[in-house]
Amino acid sequence: MLTYAELKKSPRKFVSFTSLTPAEFGLLLLAFERAYLKKYPVSQTKTGSTRQRKAGAGRKGSLASIEEKLLFALVYQKSYPLQSVVGELFGMGQSQANEWIHTLLPILKQALDDLGYEPERDPKKFKQQEQDRSDAVASIIDGTERRRQRPKQAEKQTLHYSGKKKIHSDKNVVIATVKKKRVSFLSQTYPGKVHDKHVADIENIFYPEHICLHKDTGFQGYEPKVRKTYQPKKSRARKN
Repeated sequence: MLTYAELKKSPRKFVSFTSLTPAEFGLLLLAFERAYLKKYPVSQTKTGSTRQRKAGAGRKGSLASIEEKLLFALVYQKSYPLQSVVGELFGMGQSQANEWIHTLLPILKQALDDLGYEPERDPKKFKQQEQDRSDAVASIIDGTERRRQRPKQAEKQTLHYSGKKKIHSDKNVVIATVKKKRVSFLSQTYPGKVHDKHVADIENIFYPEHICLHKDTGFQGYEPKVRKTYQPKKSRARKN
């Protein structure tokens, strides 16, 4: 069973499971605990009724500590496994894993928002959001895909099939800063077949003019109103 006490002993494994170092986890934990206690005060049960006995009494659950709760949320977000799989990892059934997912993900979202790490979702507000951030000067735009269950309908199968990844997927376009690796923008979700540049065109993102935007060949011809755009060129094949 995956536990915080054991996982933190191996920093490399900790990063692979959560995408965070133990130090970064500790910083997020403070905001996560504040958001959790605000939503679920110690004096009340999860249903909102007054607690009849001291918090923590009775049988200990799989996610008894706030560290275990945050670890559960991060592992699920990092790998996006089946609920039955994440349940096995944390010693619980599928139905209980489903309940914890719906309980903890909004808390994690609120904690990231409180720390200023929640990416902007509105393309028209992106300019105002990043205007005064110095780390936004050098930013990268890229498309990300995540595997999804193969749709049963033939039309949806074609729409969600990514020829690039050879999988059925959903796609988002993200913008991240080069220096701090902060995800500053997250687009709406599109079927995997939609091209990266087409997603960016649909989103119509409003950029701060001081940004230098790095892009790959998936954004060939995408030239938003920014200070400068950079795109790597393929090296010519060497002749023997």
